[in-house]
Formats: sequence, structure tokens, C-alpha cells
Amino acid sequence: MFRDIEAVIFDLDGSLVDSMWIWRQIDIEYLGKYGIELPKDLQKNIEGMSFSETAVYFKETFPIPESIEEIKAEWNRLAWDKYTHEVPLKSGVKRVLDYCKEKGILLGIATSNSRLLAENVVRSLKVEEYFSCIMTSCEVQKGKPEPDVYLAAAKALRTRPERCLVFEDIVMGIKAGKSAGMKVCAVGDEYSLYQLEEKKSLADYYIEDFSHIVFP
Repeated sequence: MFRDIEAVIFDLDGSLVDSMWIWRQIDIEYLGKYGIELPKDLQKNIEGMSFSETAVYFKETFPIPESIEEIKAEWNRLAWDKYTHEVPLKSGVKRVLDYCKEKGILLGIATSNSRLLAENVVRSLKVEEYFSCIMTSCEVQKGKPEPDVYLAAAKALRTRPERCLVFEDIVMGIKAGKSAGMKVCAVGDEYSLYQLEEKKSLADYYIEDFSHIVFP
């Protein structure tokens, strides 16, 4: 998996950290404030969207009086404490970070989440020092499954895409990494269990968790 790899890029939620469960709770709380029941297909409809694209979707889909910027600010507020105190690293991921650091492999994050929350969680988990860049989909033209955020991360790491390995937990993210010309390892996550076979078919590798990785 790590042969000829110069940079490893992690998706954040569901890949680097165990946080996908948070957003269902936040969506229920946020929509409930306006008397709106959580649609069953909401997560499927917004999968891969950037933080900003998701806010636009909410504004266009639901009768919400807040502006797009106000929606994002409210989500950041609702998630801040959870990302600071309740979100752990995915099982076994620390040994991957240590391996990459030891071998001189650069590390980056490419996330659909907000920069505020991404920076907060890596700082809270004391892994900020490992990462040379954090790139968000809000900072590129299109979110996942388009390759923009991964290509931007590779550029920031000064590494050719074909020398990058991506860890992703959802189909849209796997497609984004593959479209960028990178190797992709799909990561097991309870949230995307229904996508398991598709994830395995799209990715170059699959791991249930990071402790299953065998290093060269």
C-alpha cells in the first residue's frame, strides 16, 4: 500500500476521526428548531458536499430563515464542543501517523468539513504536528466526488497525485481520490456500512480499521 508513496491524505470525518455520528444529531437538532423532521434520505443527498454546499442545500430545500453564513456558524457552534471533547481518532490510526513521520511521508487532510472544526479536532487530539496541510472543499471549486480538494492537497504538499495515498470512508470521497489519480484505501465505518461492497469495488484497498495495516 505504501510502495512509492510520498504523501498520505486523510479524509477527516469517518476516516481519521470517529465523528460521523455527530452530524445526524446536529441535523435533528438544527431542523427540529424549525419544526422540520429529519428526512430519511438527507445524508444520501448531501454526501460529499462541502460544508458550504451543504448549507446552500439546506437553505434551498427547507424553510429556514437564516442566511447561508448564519447556518454554517450555527453548525460550527453546535459541533464545537463535540469535536473538542467527544471525537476520538479512528482505531489504529495513530500508528499510521507515526509510521509516516518515521519514513518521511508527508501527511495532509482533505475534508468536506469546515476549517474551524478540522483545525479544532486535530489540535484537541494532539496530532496537529503530523499534518503539513489541511484543505477543505470550501476552498476549491467543487466538493467530492470531484477531485478538486485532493488535487489541492497534493499541490500544497508539493507531491504528484500518483504518489499520494488517500484514506476515505464514503463512496463520494473514494471517487474523488480516484478521479485525482491517487491510490485510495477505503476505511470501514458504521455510518457507511450500507456502501461496503461499492467501497471495496471502487478502492484499491480496504481496511476494517487501521490496526489491520501491515507495514513494509
